[in-house]
Parts: sequence; structure tokens; C-alpha cells
Amino acid sequence: MHLIDIKNVKKGFNDTLALDDVSFYVRENEFVTLLGPSGCGKTTLLRLIGGFEDLDEGAIELNGHSLVDIPPYDRAINTVFQQYALFPHLNVFNNVAFGLKMKKLPKDVIEDKVMRSLAQVRLKGLENRRIDQLSGGQKQRVAMARAIVNEPKVLLLDEPLAALDLKLRQEMQYELKDLQRRLGITFIYVTHDQEEALTMSDTIVVMNEGKILQIGTPVDIYNEPETKFVAFFIGESNIIPGKMLADYQVEFEDHQYVCVDHGFRKNQKVNVVIRPEDITLKKTKGQLNGIVDAVTFKGVHYEIIVYVGKREYIIHSIYPKVKGDKVSLHFDPEAIHVMKDV
Repeated sequence: MHLIDIKNVKKGFNDTLALDDVSFYVRENEFVTLLGPSGCGKTTLLRLIGGFEDLDEGAIELNGHSLVDIPPYDRAINTVFQQYALFPHLNVFNNVAFGLKMKKLPKDVIEDKVMRSLAQVRLKGLENRRIDQLSGGQKQRVAMARAIVNEPKVLLLDEPLAALDLKLRQEMQYELKDLQRRLGITFIYVTHDQEEALTMSDTIVVMNEGKILQIGTPVDIYNEPETKFVAFFIGESNIIPGKMLADYQVEFEDHQYVCVDHGFRKNQKVNVVIRPEDITLKKTKGQLNGIVDAVTFKGVHYEIIVYVGKREYIIHSIYPKVKGDKVSLHFDPEAIHVMKDV
């Protein structure tokens, strides 16, 4: 069931087109991530859904009803901003209760809703704490509690983890996904961080220059990128020009390989994507032979640069090599991902 429908949306600022005919849908209880580099249009799209910007063209619907003329405060949608926008003069309880008090709800109802929201984000017992006494992760949770206390159908999150350190950011990724599952609320999350998108999302929408380039599950986006941009942006990739000889047979680097792709024209020019972790280095000669040019320790693996002729290959391996080593590159048919040369 579609909860939100984005239909042919266009939005410009002065002479710049921020969103160019964007269309997709979001299902109920889904965690959707808008992923792309700075300036790609993802935050603009989030602000349009939230009602903080006006459409130039197109439509945005919630449960089949247009949101165009509905102000932000009347939408069943709440937003968590990157800077949290907490009130420093109010304690945790009153920050979370602010929107409910504006609605003039009864005091006992407000207290019940606030305490339940604080419990859901694991802040029970901190309701009287001042904002300046909180850690970065606790401030992020207060912002989440303030957003979910209104029981929205959709929660918009604009890079809410960007200000946190690496370890806390990774911990909060799992907490946010767990919270989304427990609440049963649809999350639309904006980030430029590929790891965040892959870790938390049910669906990833990859954007660049105001357009959607690919929509899919994290596994599909990572394993089957449809464009060079997606392949490079979602993790590291070795991209090699090639030619599709027939179904399940591709040629690159003057050698023929069995692959798992089909549906291309005979002799169609393609790009072959091989992820660094899918390549194994051996001393015995194979079809692709090269020389190790650099080795960098990355903690969980070594990043090894190998030159095959004039082409550079990136390999991730738990086994170190030495610069100057002669090696052979080996990979399975499942590791070869073929995409159109566009």
C-alpha cells in the first residue's frame, strides 16, 4: 500500500533546478533513505514533503490526498532536523511537550504522552535534565521523542546523525532502525553517508543533480548498480569497459568471462563492475595478471592497488601483499556485474 506518492515533482531556486521530474512512492511502515551528494536535491525533496517549501510542478499525496494546500502543522508528518532545534531554556520534558501544549491538550494527557515517548527513546529518568547537560546522542533522542510524541504517520529525518562522532553515529543507526520497527512509523531519511543508507534502509533512493538514478533495496543497489555514478557512490568499485558477447558471456581486458547477466544485445558495449572484496589475489598466473603498486592497512582489511597493464584495480583482502609482488586476479561469475555503458 502506498502511503506517500511523489508525482513528477519539479522545484527550482532562481536559475537552478533542484528537482527535475522526480517520481516515486513510499509504502506504509517503510524505512526509505534519500541518498546522494550535497546539492543533489534530497533535502529539498524532504522539505517539500514536510510542507516547508512549495512545489513548482507535480503532486505530493498522503494516503491518496494532496498535501499541496496543507500547512506543515496540519500534516500527519513530523521532522527531525540535523541541528535538532531544541529549546535550551526548557528541560527535556518541556522540549518534548512543547507541541502538545500548543495544541492545548489536557495536562494528564500531555504527561502520559511525553513519558511514553521518552521511554521509547530510552530517556526515561532524564525528563528534568537541562538540554546543556545532555550528550550529543541524548539530544538526538530528545529530538526524536519530540517528533514521535505527536504520533505522526511519517517521520522525516534530515541527516540527524551528522553531528555525532563515528562510534556514536554507528550505534544510533541501529537504534533508529529498531525504533522505526517498534513504532511502526514510516521513516524518510536523508543522508550522504552510504553506510547509513545500507545499514538502516528498506529502500534506497539514489539521487544526483535533481534526478533519481536508481531505487532498490540496499542489496540490489550495492550488487546491481545501474549507472557509473551509483557504482562509485555506493562503496568502491572497479569499473572496466567491456562487450556483451551473448547472454551470460562478457568480454573485458581482452578475455572472455562467464557472468550472470543477460538481456543485452550481442556485442553491446557495457561497463563491468567488480567490487574490491570480490577479487582474490593468487600467485599462480590466470587471465588477469598484474603488479602490486600500493598496500594500505584499513583495520579490518588491506586495501591493495594492483596495476593490470595501465588499469588500476582496488582489492580488499585480509592477506597483505608487498609492493612489487606479481599477482593474478581471480573472481567468480557472480562477482561480475554488467551494466549499460551510459
